[in-house]
Amino acid sequence: MTEEKKEVEKETKEKQECKCQNDKKEKCKCNHHDKKEKNPLKEENEKLKKDINELVEKVKLAQAELINYRKRKDEEVLNFKKYCNQAIITDLIPIIDNFERAIKLDDNDLTDELSKFLEGFKMMYASLMEVLKHYGVEEISRQGEVFDSTQEEALMTDNLDEYEDEVVTEVLLKGYKLIDRVIRPASVKINKK
Repeated sequence: MTEEKKEVEKETKEKQECKCQNDKKEKCKCNHHDKKEKNPLKEENEKLKKDINELVEKVKLAQAELINYRKRKDEEVLNFKKYCNQAIITDLIPIIDNFERAIKLDDNDLTDELSKFLEGFKMMYASLMEVLKHYGVEEISRQGEVFDSTQEEALMTDNLDEYEDEVVTEVLLKGYKLIDRVIRPASVKINKK
């Protein structure tokens, strides 16, 4: 077969396959010839849309994680600022205990010189307690109240009729709180019936 004959047969065959029976001179409007080309484009378009949706979800997740990280970091910084003095205050508490022991001396049995010396101790103690109060330190001294294991530790028991069961009868060693955190629980004696 000659080349011309082959070409005519090819065109005839294409016209038979094409539903619009359009000549090849003008573009076919039936989209029959473009089907093979459109399917891969549609598939690629769907894939790209899916990829975009996945990336949008990843970005949203990353943003949420960043927001949560910032909240956690802000909370950590706030707690650090709130309790940054805890170590030094914990070291000062035994010194406060020694001041209190010295102040408990009976002022009537002392000489004038020793009495003035003790008065100086009382002033230093009051000054130290004011500074600690300024930084959020509070005493835990709950005598006469019901025992609270989050703030106190019971070292001894009493059996007294004037107190209810589980009531603190005596504070043996003061406890201290820094803002809302117990840094040393109070050592107490409680009533047990």
